[in-house]
Amino acid sequence: MTAHMLLPTIPAAPTTSDLPASRPAPSMRRRRTPGRPKREQGSSPYEGERIHPLTRGQVGDRLQELGDLYAEVSGGGPWAWNQARAAFLRHLSADARRPGFSLLIAESTALTGCAYGFRAGGAGPWWAGFDGHVRGSLLRRVAPGRLFVVAGIVVPSRVRREYQDRAWNLARRLQRRLLADDGAALGVTLADSRDDGAVETLWSWGWRSAGDDTLTALPPCPFRVLVLAPGT
Repeated sequence: MTAHMLLPTIPAAPTTSDLPASRPAPSMRRRRTPGRPKREQGSSPYEGERIHPLTRGQVGDRLQELGDLYAEVSGGGPWAWNQARAAFLRHLSADARRPGFSLLIAESTALTGCAYGFRAGGAGPWWAGFDGHVRGSLLRRVAPGRLFVVAGIVVPSRVRREYQDRAWNLARRLQRRLLADDGAALGVTLADSRDDGAVETLWSWGWRSAGDDTLTALPPCPFRVLVLAPGT
């Protein structure tokens, strides 16, 4: 099972500082080239959607609404409202029963995004799909119980294509809050090796390769193991 990252073809972008650069003295400021459009500023940092967690009971109460969100932002047409939506809800319901499960939603006047995952154990088949692809070396990098599996990030297309490197990007806010609330030392997820768009998007949100030492030598390996440091 790969993580349910609802990620389209999104270009990667290098992570940059979110602190504004020092403004030069008036005499040193660059003049705008005539006719050059002013760069779009986008949303103000940390404004917009409110992020908060749902309990397991609340997840059950809002399961259909979460399924609707998945179908709406997937852009898959009628198929998304049927097979894809049903598959998403099956996986989400199964993950919600795992120890250490956590789900965050983002909403303003309506539900606009969600992210969820669960705490990984220190031994055994702690996530179907990682079995046979992750060596114990990854687990040994963090203290027992402090590795958190980010199993799903569902966000609108604007979040997936604009300002991915900004700290106030909704996907970054969701994944950062998941790790912070859990007290995790490291986040981990799987991405389909054939889905370059998903991998590039995760990179643009701060995810990095776990390293070849975490992958088994069993060919072919259909997944890429990615890790995320808290605060990214």
